[in-house]
Parts: sequence; C-alpha cells; structure tokens
Amino acid sequence: MRSVPRRALLVGAAISALCLVSEPTFAGNVATMPIDRGGQHDFDFTVGTWSLHILRLANPLTGSKTWITMAGTKVVRPIWDGRAQLEQVEADGPKGHFESMGLMLYSPKSRQWSVNFANGAEGTLSPAAFGEFRGGRGEFFNSDGYNGRTIAVRYTWSDITPTTHHFEQAFSDDGGKSWEPNLRVTLTRASGVIRPNIPPVSATSAGQHDFDWQLGHWSVHMRRLQRPLTGSSSWTELDGKVIVRPIWGGRANIAEITSQGPSGKLEFLSLRLFDPQAHQWSLNFASDDGGVLSTPMVGQFKDGRGEFYDYEPINGRMTWVRFRFDDIKGGSNRDEQAFSVDGERTWETNWINTSTRVQPIPQASR
Repeated sequence: MRSVPRRALLVGAAISALCLVSEPTFAGNVATMPIDRGGQHDFDFTVGTWSLHILRLANPLTGSKTWITMAGTKVVRPIWDGRAQLEQVEADGPKGHFESMGLMLYSPKSRQWSVNFANGAEGTLSPAAFGEFRGGRGEFFNSDGYNGRTIAVRYTWSDITPTTHHFEQAFSDDGGKSWEPNLRVTLTRASGVIRPNIPPVSATSAGQHDFDWQLGHWSVHMRRLQRPLTGSSSWTELDGKVIVRPIWGGRANIAEITSQGPSGKLEFLSLRLFDPQAHQWSLNFASDDGGVLSTPMVGQFKDGRGEFYDYEPINGRMTWVRFRFDDIKGGSNRDEQAFSVDGERTWETNWINTSTRVQPIPQASR
C-alpha cells in the first residue's frame, strides 16, 4: 500500500489545463496525532454543476494574441468525508471535444492543497500544483515542460461568489518575473441537474474493464510488515473496509480505504486511471494526513493477475515497488505490496490484504 505519498499538475498547454487514488506505500507507523483541518473547506465553493465559458490562447509564449472560445460543463463533488474533491469536465470548441478530470487533496500538515489533473486522451496525471487561498483568492504553482523548455505554471481561482467564479492558467518562462495568461474560464452555477456527457471508453480498448471485478463494497484484513527492508519479521494486523466506485465513464475508479489496528486508524484514497493508448493503468495514492498523491504505479492485468511498478525513494534508498492483485474470485481477492533494493532480483513482501465482498456498487451509480 505505497509509502506515505509524495508528489502528485499541469493542465497542459491549451485547454488541457482545465480541469483529478489503490493502496499507498506505507513504510512507517500509522499516525495517530490529532489533525488540524485548517483550510479543508477552501474549495467548497466549487461543489456542484457549472456552465463554462472558456478562452484559450492559441499559441502560448509565442506572442500570440489569438484566443479560441469554447463552452462546456463541470461537475464537482466532495469525496473522502470532504478531504478531497473530484471534478469532471467536458468542453467543445473549434478543435473538437475535450474531457478532463481533477482531484483536489488537502494537507492538514501544510494547510495547502494539491491540485491534480488528467485529460481524457491520455489517462495519466500531470505534475501537481500546490497552493492555498488567501483573501478569497487561490493561487497554485508548479513547473513543467512546454515545447522543450521548463516553465513555471500558475493556477488562480478568483472573483468567487455563490453563483460564479473565475479560473486562470498562466505560464512564465522567466522564473516568475512575468506571467502570460493562456486559459481563462468563467464558471456560472447551472440550474437543475446537468452532467457532462462523458461516454465510456470504446469497447475496443483492451484492458478498460480490468478493474470491474473490484467495484463495490469490501471488508478487508491487512497484514503490514512493521519495518520494511530492515530484516524485521514483526507484522501488524488491521481490519477495515474498502469502497470502490467507477468514475469518468468507466475510464477510472476511486477507492476509499479505512482500517483500524493496534497502531491506530489508517485511511487512504486510491485513484486508478486507464490509459487508452498504452492499454495500461496507473495507480495513485494519498494518505489521510498527507494531502498529496504518491508516485504513480503503472502496469496491467495478464492471465488474471495485475502487476504494477514504480521506482521511488524509500527510507532514503531508491527502491522498486511492486503491487500485485491475484486470487481474484467472485467474492474475494488478495493483493500485496513488495519492495526490492537489488534491481528486482529479490522482493520483500511488506503488505498483504485479503478482501471479501460485502455488496456490489448499485448499477445506477456506474
């Protein structure tokens, strides 16, 4: 279940910037300290359904003065008891249809939010932006590559009222001395129930249904190695529940995991995204007290087994991390996490989960 998550935005040049967890790699002890929820409600104003008027600069950082107009819809709902927000967007313009997903996560430690986006064509997360709200205005920053250069990216939410607000993306190629806005969105709260018309992935996209077996409610028994990569043979046991829901027309799903054991309560969120081009899934994780997404694990299912990998620092050492799903049956399954520090020659299993189905997700929720 992935160690305490670290990074998690660019919404990409052009409209890609518009608007996005299953088991994080936890190598340490479960935190039991009280958590200050400071700015947890800063994004509450976005919850609901919105009509979008979009202006996009045709060619950022080229001196272009040509703007393209688009129109769309965004739906935002709180998840994880209000500690995160999930948004889905669709828009249409001269260059066709655009879809994206956004996941906002609050960190009670830093009192900041991380903002994470994916667009429908790729099914992978772009780098996270981090920031906070002050005086009714939210500013979030990150760096990313654009046209072969590393640039600074700024996202701004402003002019917030109960029925309207504005979003802006801007780029800087001079270290933040000057900013060029390239995406401006006016959002107006929609009346009635309006939802993005986000279709499911094409039935020809191999792998898109690989996680369908896990949708629903599960009880889970966990065994966690207390001190991975130290020679420890001491395990801690926890019991809890898992709820997995489909989102984004079936191209993604999100899991909420809660468990309790001798070390206290453990909660985390898991976002799985399907890449229709690579026919692979990425697994992204966030812990209750972290508020950021981990390094994504990427992989696929073959012959009834799913294997996903990443390479990240664990306790100061670069470590291969493997997450495996197997023993998948109608009402039960087993999954485990393992680390390798010798180039994948040997693996130390440090997390084992055995799940039993409690109930499926109702068809109406899919």
